[in-house]
Amino acid sequence: MKALKSFSLLLLLAGVFMASPFKASADAAPGDVIVTLGENLTEEQKTTILKEMEVDPSVQTVSVSNEEEHQYLGDYMSKAQIGTRAISSAKITIAEEGAGLSVKTNNINHVTEEMYMNALTTAGVKDADILVTAPFDVSGTAALTGILKAYETTAQIEIPEKQKQVANEEMVKTAELGDRIGAEKASELMTKVKEEISQDPSISEAELKTLIQNTAKDLGIELTEEELNGLTSLFNRMKDLNIDWDQVQTQLKDIKDNLGEILNSEETKSFLQKVLDFFIAIIEAIKNLFK
Repeated sequence: MKALKSFSLLLLLAGVFMASPFKASADAAPGDVIVTLGENLTEEQKTTILKEMEVDPSVQTVSVSNEEEHQYLGDYMSKAQIGTRAISSAKITIAEEGAGLSVKTNNINHVTEEMYMNALTTAGVKDADILVTAPFDVSGTAALTGILKAYETTAQIEIPEKQKQVANEEMVKTAELGDRIGAEKASELMTKVKEEISQDPSISEAELKTLIQNTAKDLGIELTEEELNGLTSLFNRMKDLNIDWDQVQTQLKDIKDNLGEILNSEETKSFLQKVLDFFIAIIEAIKNLFK
């Protein structure tokens, strides 16, 4: 199970596109690749990462430092969580129009693929295949910061600081909530609330709070007062940004499909079947006792 995966890749990815629909650059085309590498990777590790990504060593790369990680995530994560080294890396491949989003991870241990995708929809990103990876288990904060730098450079877009902050906060809050209630539940809550907002972006703060409460209740989630207030504040700022909510609504389908695949995966079914078999065995044993 992919527990929580990386604290950052798609948060900065998220910040990258909040203001406008995804445009990598005037010359960007399906199949174009952007690679980001953590500054503290050794040369051997960089070679291994590029081989895993199946890209040529001469591919254009963007480096990201630990200082930059702290700059973008310091308001939402402790210094200990961010760490002292930038290791995680990412490969972003531009897909055909209408292909949707795809996120895969390797050795990323804090933010799930669904959390990444959620942040991307908030940002307005679409039609991209993303791989987040590292040579060993890491939080993944460097990857997100790297993607932000890559897109600002490649697309020649200056991302407003307010948009970056909302994107970062969304990912961190989802991951923290996932620590308590489970990654899939946290992602599902964020997806459903965002889906409702996309249908009515003019919703008031009071209505937004009620929406979050009711959505959580429907999912069997009991939010603390602190969590409820934090999510209300986050979504309230999010809906006031210049987000293309029609596009968000379309991209949310990818997240829901991904969550559905997890619930219907052979791994999940196998686990549930073992639990069911266990209880059947107990019932049979009790019946035999009475016989």
